[in-house]
Amino acid sequence: MSHQSALIETDINAYLAQHEQKELLRFLTCGSVDDGKSTLIGRLLYDTKMIYEDQLEAIQSDTVKHGTTGGKMDLALLVDGLQAEREQGITIDVAYRYFSTAKRKFIIADTPGHEQYTRNMATGASTCDLAVILIDARYGVVTQTRRHSYIASLLGIKHVVVAINKMDLVNFSEEVFRKIQADYLEFSKNLGEQNYFFVPMSALDGDNVVHAGDRCQWYTGATLMQILETVQIAGDKNYQDLRFPVQFVNRPNLDFRGFCGTLASGLVRQGQQVRVLPSNKTSRVKSIVTYDGDLQEAFAGQAVTLTLDDEIDISRGDMLVDAGAQVTFAQTMTAHLVWMAEQPLQLGRQYLFKYATKVTPGSIGSIHHRIDVNTQEQLPAQQMQLNDIAQVDVELQQPVVIDAYAGNRGTGAFIVIDRLTNVTVGAGMVCAALENAVVNPETTHFHNFEVELNALIRKYFPHWEAKDLASVLNTAVI
Repeated sequence: MSHQSALIETDINAYLAQHEQKELLRFLTCGSVDDGKSTLIGRLLYDTKMIYEDQLEAIQSDTVKHGTTGGKMDLALLVDGLQAEREQGITIDVAYRYFSTAKRKFIIADTPGHEQYTRNMATGASTCDLAVILIDARYGVVTQTRRHSYIASLLGIKHVVVAINKMDLVNFSEEVFRKIQADYLEFSKNLGEQNYFFVPMSALDGDNVVHAGDRCQWYTGATLMQILETVQIAGDKNYQDLRFPVQFVNRPNLDFRGFCGTLASGLVRQGQQVRVLPSNKTSRVKSIVTYDGDLQEAFAGQAVTLTLDDEIDISRGDMLVDAGAQVTFAQTMTAHLVWMAEQPLQLGRQYLFKYATKVTPGSIGSIHHRIDVNTQEQLPAQQMQLNDIAQVDVELQQPVVIDAYAGNRGTGAFIVIDRLTNVTVGAGMVCAALENAVVNPETTHFHNFEVELNALIRKYFPHWEAKDLASVLNTAVI
């Protein structure tokens, strides 16, 4: 294995501890059909010596049976495990693979390229730090390239490797590479701030995947593996805003009451004063408990148990924030929504909305516009079909902490659940709280008249302008 060291022979516990402390990078491969996504992952695992001998023998045997690589070993079979995938040579579902090197641990999500599986791609991308977007050097930037690039941008992925694959089929032409690079940069100007890397490669033969190879002398940049090992992702997380969704209340005996969960963002320290929402009660952190002992502080991504100085009624779904923080707590918001169900979205229908650990009934009040992900054009729409992406207004029966997804991926996202079937039918990214919908976090009276009136007006008079809404609200409140 690529991360073997002398510690394995001399001190296995020290080696395991060292391995646990490595930084984790989650990334996905995406792009159009047959651009080589699964082959690229197979090549990464093969060249980093992360394939066991029995797996290698099985792939060699299956290559003969399903062979589509001209006699070369078909490494795509390592991740395309479904029978339908192997028969058609495509990826249908998201496949996850895990490997590590001396510098990092990795989780790879191999996502489908077909337009009909857009929801699968969005699911795989939702937790990733980096996207590898493959482009077939023979065809350049195509519709699915634009689609997946837009979804990656929408989901807040800040690092993008544009892997121009199958360069061996165009004789590793620098001219072809530069033209595709220019076309992609022109298209991506409207996608927001992202960190781009462009790599010419051949996933089938391994050029510039893990090793540089000798057929692309004009390219002096890093290989894909070098980028994956060195890209800086620590600054991508929100360490400023404390958000601790309570997942479970641990009461093993009369002397201990702890609140378990994973920090969605921010830092929490022993002795820090925190506020509990929605009760709005405050207390201080008495201890930060983990399996390996108490901590002085914990940060985003860590699973911990907090104990407080005061006996406060806290249950699953509540949120702990810094006592002095200004937090938006509201029932209505605007968000980008990816629809994932065969049945179209029904405006006004009651669904369940899951924010972190909190579940509350609610509905989609209106659709601002549907987004053509191929052109980023905003189109009028009255409903959403499978794989549609739109900007919508969400109306909830209970207030939740509203964080914009762009600033806090941990608490700025939600899923929509059908109340009858319990199936996830949509995934949303919060843009902002709606006008006049914010509830003052300093008060415990959350169901105010202005919020409810605003929601009703928007539902039954969607054509009214913001100034008309403000006029009605001011008159009603006065």
